[in-house]
Amino acid sequence: MQIHPMWEAYPELQSELIQTIELMDSKIRLRNKPIEHALIDMMHTGGKLVRPAYTLLFSTFGEDHDPSRARAFAAAIEVLHMATLIHDDIIDDSPKRRGQNTIQSKYGKDVAVYAGDYLFTISFKLLTDYSNSMKQMQINTSGMERILMGEIDQMNLRYHQKITIRNYLTQISGKTAQLFALACYSGALEGGQTEKFARHCYYIGSHIGMAFQIMDDVLDYSQTAESFGKPVLEDMRQGIYSAPLIYAIRKNPSIFKELLKKREQITNEDTHKVQKLVIDLGGLDEAQRLARKYTFKALKRIDQLPDTAEKEIIRKVTTSLLQRII
Repeated sequence: MQIHPMWEAYPELQSELIQTIELMDSKIRLRNKPIEHALIDMMHTGGKLVRPAYTLLFSTFGEDHDPSRARAFAAAIEVLHMATLIHDDIIDDSPKRRGQNTIQSKYGKDVAVYAGDYLFTISFKLLTDYSNSMKQMQINTSGMERILMGEIDQMNLRYHQKITIRNYLTQISGKTAQLFALACYSGALEGGQTEKFARHCYYIGSHIGMAFQIMDDVLDYSQTAESFGKPVLEDMRQGIYSAPLIYAIRKNPSIFKELLKKREQITNEDTHKVQKLVIDLGGLDEAQRLARKYTFKALKRIDQLPDTAEKEIIRKVTTSLLQRII
């Protein structure tokens, strides 16, 4: 089984991630074999597996660490992540992800909705099968609620030209950062660490997730679809205004007003105009500074973890993941 080459430098973690994927594979059983194969293929199409890796790494800090239980929690996190990706592709009407056809483009949106919902049930099944307390169930239920609230906040602010950076940070703290936070927090608790320690890990994950999403939004305005692995500027077309655009609008609201009021009728030419304005008005630079702020917050908290081999891997992985902005 092949996983992302970034894990070759960490053979033990690589082995744990391979076993995590195998566990995920074993849980997906559908009578509709094409959909089953599509879901399994999605697990093997180049995802970095960063979130489950964090769960596995943070689980090692406790004295009650159980590798099989940690793998189950890591699998639950990644399955939940896959479900959100499928639903994102439906909303964005995205034909490709990581260079592969999306489930909704191959089988239609109805099938994709059910496939995403099915993965939610797999995530909960993994938790119930392996949890040794109700705490993990409560954590993951609350985490899922925050993720969905982030999506709802984003939907409510579509095409809203007066969206603020505070609005944006609130929605990505649920939509993206929550999953990173959940990965680190649930890993720490799995190992038997204290609530105080787990909460510290939660904030590490949250800061990483915030920086990750902000930089993803920066790349949306600076990369091509081929280099980015998914359609660029699609969020803007859908009325989802992220940090680079929000900063640029703040510099010159009137210049964007006519372009953005076209909403669904915005043309490719209009899109390129918006992209150029965002760059010229310093929107990308401002957003990168914001991402850098969250990156340094994460690294500062990582420095406070116990001095173990896993701590160094966490620091190296985080630095590698966010190296485009530090």
